[in-house]
Amino acid sequence: MKRIRFHPNVPQEVRAIEQRAALNILTAIHRYAATGTGRVKPLSGEFEGLLRLRVGNHRVIFDETEDTITIHRVRDRRDAYR
Repeated sequence: MKRIRFHPNVPQEVRAIEQRAALNILTAIHRYAATGTGRVKPLSGEFEGLLRLRVGNHRVIFDETEDTITIHRVRDRRDAYR
């Protein structure tokens, strides 16, 4: 399983989300870290080099190395790319 790191702003973003959705997001992140499965796509443009994990109406923007996943942003799909 890969190690998961959060940027300093991410815990605050997760706390602002409704509890059930936040738990689904954290579960999806851990599932991806353990198995590599999930609705993940590489991003382009301003976010090139990052990946996106889709969890319902929320998007988790992250990058990964061989042993670490770094979460940069967790937001509603309307605000994720702004």
